[in-house]
Amino acid sequence: MMDDVRFQSMVEWLRQHHNQENAEKMERYMQGLFSFIGLRSPERRNLTKNFIQLFHDMTMDECKPFILKLWELPEREFQNIALDILGKKQQQLDASHIDLIEYLIIKKPWWDTVDTIASHLVGTLFFKYPELIESRGEKWLSSDHMWLQRTMILFQLKYKEKTDETLLFANIKHTMHIEQFFIQKAIGWSLREYSKSSPASVLHFIESHPLSNLAKREGLKYMQRKGRNMDG
Repeated sequence: MMDDVRFQSMVEWLRQHHNQENAEKMERYMQGLFSFIGLRSPERRNLTKNFIQLFHDMTMDECKPFILKLWELPEREFQNIALDILGKKQQQLDASHIDLIEYLIIKKPWWDTVDTIASHLVGTLFFKYPELIESRGEKWLSSDHMWLQRTMILFQLKYKEKTDETLLFANIKHTMHIEQFFIQKAIGWSLREYSKSSPASVLHFIESHPLSNLAKREGLKYMQRKGRNMDG
């Protein structure tokens, strides 16, 4: 079981593994938005596997205070550890956790955390509780918050043939006018993933809507690559 003493010991112990060279590279890659200890993902997961195991028998409500503490720490590795924990507890998420998930999207947002939250955590919640799409998701989509909007474009990434095509295309049409790289990239990514399940629908959508060049290019990648492989 996790407690405050064990939690703080983990934080201090992980910071002892600071790698200045890696940290500087990571900070440059993330445009100086976050500080880093300098741990690459495999090393971080190896160093924290025993720590994360302590959450195994805890309920989501028991985990929540520690997830929030991890989110408040300055080094980006701690937000990634929080997502590692949530990944292990993913099937325990219920509708009551939507406020926590929204907080994690809007607090310290960048693609590295938001995309994991969108495609795994929000994807799981919205699939289990589709009523949340209307009660919360529509507010996200209509907000001026880019990362909430990106979440609504991406949350069906793992759905494959279970994708709600009407909803996906409606979310894209709602956001395709937004001249923001992370929105346009998300549109293309979501179309590319869905093209693996329904290429004809995606191709028709791309051809019949005024999408940005970036969104079109990303959306067509899989179909073009598959076509070249078939031709070869």
